[in-house]
Parts: sequence; C-alpha cells; structure tokens
Amino acid sequence: MKILLIGYGKMGRTIEAQALSRGHQIAGIIDPSHPDVQLTDFGPQNADVAIEFTHPDAAFANVTACLRQGLPVVCGSTGWLHRFPEARELCQETGGSLFYASNYSVGVNLFFHFNEYIAAKMHQFGGYDVQVREIHHVHKVDQPSGTALTVADGILRHYPNKKTWRNDMAQSEQELAIISERSGEVVGTHIVTYTSAADNLELKHEALSREGFGHGAVLAAEWLPSHKGVFGMKDLLGL
Repeated sequence: MKILLIGYGKMGRTIEAQALSRGHQIAGIIDPSHPDVQLTDFGPQNADVAIEFTHPDAAFANVTACLRQGLPVVCGSTGWLHRFPEARELCQETGGSLFYASNYSVGVNLFFHFNEYIAAKMHQFGGYDVQVREIHHVHKVDQPSGTALTVADGILRHYPNKKTWRNDMAQSEQELAIISERSGEVVGTHIVTYTSAADNLELKHEALSREGFGHGAVLAAEWLPSHKGVFGMKDLLGL
C-alpha cells in the first residue's frame, strides 16, 4: 500500500517504521518539517490511505480534506471530537471511509471491552464508587486523554447514577472523576479504580512503548480502503 502520513511527530515516525516493516510505501509526509509537500497534492491516484496524527486544532481540517479528496483516512488525533459529527456527515455525503480511535493499541481496546463488562457487573452488585486516572508525558496537549474519555463513556453507559465526568475530584455522586497527571516521558497509563468500604478493585493498562499504537494504526490502514463508512477499533477487532 501507499500510505500518506499526516503528522510526523513521535507517533508519525513510529507509524512510518511499522508501515515499512510490513512492506508498505510512504506516499508522502504532511508536516511543517516537510513544507514542500501539501495535502491537496494527494488523492486516490497516488495514495491508498492517509494516517493522521497531528494536533487537536488541525485534525478536523485534515480529516475533511482527505474525505473531499476521496482518500480513506485513519485518524488518531484526540481533542477534536466536538466536530466529529460534522466529519461523520461529510463521510456519508462523499461516500468516503473514515476510521477513528482514541487509541490504536490492541491491548487498550481489549481494556475498553473489559472496562464496560466490569462496569456493568460492579453497578449490578452495588456498593462501589468508581474513578478514572490517566498519566501521560508532559508534552501531551489534551486533557483528559482521548483514551480516558473513551473509558469514562464506557463507565457512564453502565452507571446510571453517574451523569457526567469531571476532570478533577468529583464534587457529587453524579460525577465521574477523571484525574489527569503529566509526568516525564510516560507513554500512557490508564487506571479504573472501584472502591467500597470493604475493598478496592483496579483495572489497569500501561503502555511500555508507542509501537503498539503504531501497529494498530497500520492494521486499521490496511483494513479501511475496502470499507465505506465510519469505523473504529471494535469493527477492526470484531469486539
């Protein structure tokens, strides 16, 4: 495949290495470090799929440009989901292909799956409060992380007494606390803690490197061009 990389930071370089190791070609790199290459230069004639990992302020424009140019796009940028309904609508209008995930690690997506299962069981038996904690490197722009928000959404679906999340300690029983920490070069750790008067239960995922994220993004890029519509990791993994 010919893969267009949009964004060439740490994740972009990791994805490049994963793509090359799987026999793919890099059709181009869209990034300030490559000022002579423009997104408008690419479409189905010279790329099979784009993988977009940039900044919250740039993601929506990049995704919509790909859709308008007929280029399937895999997006991993977080912090722009308030505009995701617009991207979904455009994808439907153009008959395009859009794949979005807040986290492309296979392990994390199994974590999402187990998170919902455990939330449903814990609420069923009662007596437990729940909290989400996420730890990332000091360079991460958005807070809470997209992964933490996906975890929170999964919990809120099964805890009817929790009405919303708060990026701080909860101020009422109706709030789900998401505690965000930024420390050193931590790749990404997410912890869901259930607490009762009798015991604590934790579900934890700790990323040891970015390779898992890059591998999952390339798997999504391999899968997407043969599908039309809006998809995520549940579709890819059959969860």
